[in-house]
Amino acid sequence: MMTLLLYAGLVLISVVLTVQSAHVLYLMLYTWDQPDAEAKAKAPEEFVAPRLSFSVLLPARHEEDVIQTTIERMVRADYPGELLEVFVICSADDTGTIGKAEEKIAELDREGLHNVEVVVFDDKPVNKPHGLNAALPHTSHDVVTIFDAEDDIHPAIFDLVNTVMIQDEVNVVQAGVQLMNYQSTWYSALNVLEYFFWFKSRLHYHALEGSIPLGGNTVFFKRELLVRLGGWDEHNLTEDADLGLRVSAAGERVRVVYDDRYVTKEETPPTLGQFVRQRTRWSQGFMQTLSKGTWKQMPTRKQRWLAFYVLAFPRGQALLGLYLLVSLGMMLFLNVPVLVALVSWLPVLMLAAHFVTQAVGLYEFTDAHGLQATPKAVLKMAVAWYPFQLVLAYAALRAMRRQLTGQNNWEKTQHVGAHRAKSSGANSDAA
Repeated sequence: MMTLLLYAGLVLISVVLTVQSAHVLYLMLYTWDQPDAEAKAKAPEEFVAPRLSFSVLLPARHEEDVIQTTIERMVRADYPGELLEVFVICSADDTGTIGKAEEKIAELDREGLHNVEVVVFDDKPVNKPHGLNAALPHTSHDVVTIFDAEDDIHPAIFDLVNTVMIQDEVNVVQAGVQLMNYQSTWYSALNVLEYFFWFKSRLHYHALEGSIPLGGNTVFFKRELLVRLGGWDEHNLTEDADLGLRVSAAGERVRVVYDDRYVTKEETPPTLGQFVRQRTRWSQGFMQTLSKGTWKQMPTRKQRWLAFYVLAFPRGQALLGLYLLVSLGMMLFLNVPVLVALVSWLPVLMLAAHFVTQAVGLYEFTDAHGLQATPKAVLKMAVAWYPFQLVLAYAALRAMRRQLTGQNNWEKTQHVGAHRAKSSGANSDAA
């Protein structure tokens, strides 16, 4: 009887994992499979005249190495200066970033550019959503947008969003974000491709269904909507996803735009420890948002189920990591009937399909950005594939432990500007 139960459990787990993997693969390929979705994802070929004004929120903490370049790119965007204002947001104890920002502002002032200022807050909590809420009352323009301190924006991003908001009559636009330094570390390519498929495909499905966890930057809100929703949840580690679901619950339509030409470029975390802490924060934030229950306010069952599915995924990822380790032992030491063995291999076939899809995605990503993928890069991805899944599972387990023990502090990700080092990152693997 115990043997039969073991076989039944193995078959059940294998079927569930196969179905779940197939669904994720469908979402990864959604815009390629749906011509209408792909057309909606693209940026307009022509822009309308600038009409909307933009308030840019730029939260920064210990970003001395990158903040000046980011400010420079914001103010040099191809959009009328009188329709742009930029707020660098810092905690009072971050004197290094404040000093660098003020130094850059003084330089711009001498050129006659006076649309950048520093907003300093000196209360708790010291995190991104609190900084955003502190800066929101300082804004005065039509649209509020968030960028991260290391972001390289496309000069036409404001023209793009101005056009989309006017033509599509939407109050929220999520534009594309793309990690670039795909060869910096052993996990970089897989991390880059996560972003590639998430913003290029999966978010469009979520937007269509009206249940979308927004990204943390390059997202644009009509200011009136933000004020009406009460800004950001200062105690949520993924305030972006939480706000996206509140936007969805309010019945607001979100337009997602991913066009390789106009993505905001970012970098992968520079060390494995930084990556684990970043992914832990995301997983724990999803757990917080799930417990908060905003998703229950969505009007349809399908919207609620999709939100639950996304928010509960880190818990499943933690359990999957444990199962991956157990499955290795079962493959080596457990003798099962042929039919059970065949069924248990179905998830492996799905993982192979995922890898092939990502390998093709690597070539598409590099081609779109003037980089070069090689068979060596694909081989490195193959070697890193299994360890990367274990790292994700470990981060999810770590998030569960932190959540259970009440640890909600913000673990910051370091930024070194690796995505800006074009000479070293583009072709190192082509040799």
